[in-house]
Amino acid sequence: MSQALTDAILGMRMDEAVLLAKRMLDGGTDPLAIIANGSEAMDVIGRRFAEGEAFLPELIMGGEIMKAITTEVMPGGTGPAQETSRGTVVIGTVHGDIHDIGKDIVVLMLGIEGYAVHDLGIDVPVEDFVAAIKEHDADVVGLSGLLTLAFDAMRSTVDGIAAAGLRDKVKIMVGGAPVDESVRAYTGADGWGNDVGHAVRLAAEWTGGGA
Repeated sequence: MSQALTDAILGMRMDEAVLLAKRMLDGGTDPLAIIANGSEAMDVIGRRFAEGEAFLPELIMGGEIMKAITTEVMPGGTGPAQETSRGTVVIGTVHGDIHDIGKDIVVLMLGIEGYAVHDLGIDVPVEDFVAAIKEHDADVVGLSGLLTLAFDAMRSTVDGIAAAGLRDKVKIMVGGAPVDESVRAYTGADGWGNDVGHAVRLAAEWTGGGA
């Protein structure tokens, strides 16, 4: 891991972070390692936000830096999902929330890990999740949210999936900086995470890909 890259991201120095990522790439560093490095820095920002030590502009700026780094080291890496044998994931930011920073990183990493990922975007109503689960025969559903008001929307989405008769067909994870075990229990989801590594591990566990 490059501490310099981590420090640049935490310091909100986009130009420096992108330049460092490019130098790492030119020096032979695996693009996935560079993205993982950036994701670890984003996890720190997410924890700071959850603890009141960082604020929304920093979270947004960190996400923009990660998008720029991803574009630099993996051009085209966020293209359309391709069907794979690893598993199918439907993911989106729940109704009432428009934040996509953490979600976008999870989408990227799940795609890299070999999952067919269908990103529904932000402010996604319950019926869109239900329709996507049916259309893509999803194995895993990811419900993302940054605001505490998203918890009720997550719960409503889980309830809507159950009402559609699909609850036993999918595993559901909830994620976002403020999410914890109490939120998982409240929403009725199967698992939770507030960093990209946790989301990937859950997907792997649920689809038989290991922990």
